[in-house]
Amino acid sequence: MRAMILAAGLGTRLRPLTDDRPKALVEVAGHTLLEITLRRLSEFGIREAIVNVHHFADMVVEYLKKNDNFGMRIEISREEVLLDAGGGLKKAAWFFLEAADSGEPFLLHNVDVLSTIDLDRMVKVHRQHQALATLAVQERETSRYLLFDEQNQLCGRRAGRDRAPEIVRPSKETQALAFSGVHVISPRCLALMTEQGAFSIIASYLRLAGEGEKVLAFRADAYYWKDLGKPENVAQAAEDVKEKRLQLRV
Repeated sequence: MRAMILAAGLGTRLRPLTDDRPKALVEVAGHTLLEITLRRLSEFGIREAIVNVHHFADMVVEYLKKNDNFGMRIEISREEVLLDAGGGLKKAAWFFLEAADSGEPFLLHNVDVLSTIDLDRMVKVHRQHQALATLAVQERETSRYLLFDEQNQLCGRRAGRDRAPEIVRPSKETQALAFSGVHVISPRCLALMTEQGAFSIIASYLRLAGEGEKVLAFRADAYYWKDLGKPENVAQAAEDVKEKRLQLRV
């Protein structure tokens, strides 16, 4: 099984921590976000990954070289122009299609997400339901919600609690959940992403769900999860490690 780590963003919300480095090299308890993510994927059994880069791209390349790629095969996908998650994955599609097990699902993981989500269980749920994509979601406050039906299938989205929803597939009842930046994706999805240039992968999921594809929710409420997009969140994660509320597998 292979994985992609989304690490190309400018890390604007993380300033001043990203004034002289990419967000992938911001540290929590002495370990970079990239190392933490790679170690976690390696613990799950992944030995091959691709990382997209843009902001301070050469620093990421040199960091990986200095650390012998943490014992993994790691490819770099350079983005001269930021492509967003959808465009970034589409650019890196060759990495998954070249694999001997190219029919197997792969993981897509934000570098600035720290969690204990059970990836093994998530992949099993994905396979069991033969989903096109399975998204880790939680019931928590956020600025943008994904809407799922009674079968945990994606059927729309909504900005905030009080905004009118965008429905792509009718459902009697919907539940608004927050996306957590971890996906399991079937390679069949790559050919179905017809969008070009820079685009949101969520927009692709919504379109495909509206066309009858199964985009599934994986409930991750029981696991530790933190978005490390802000300096105060990085500081809180470091405190969680110090107080043993979180154990880093590094």
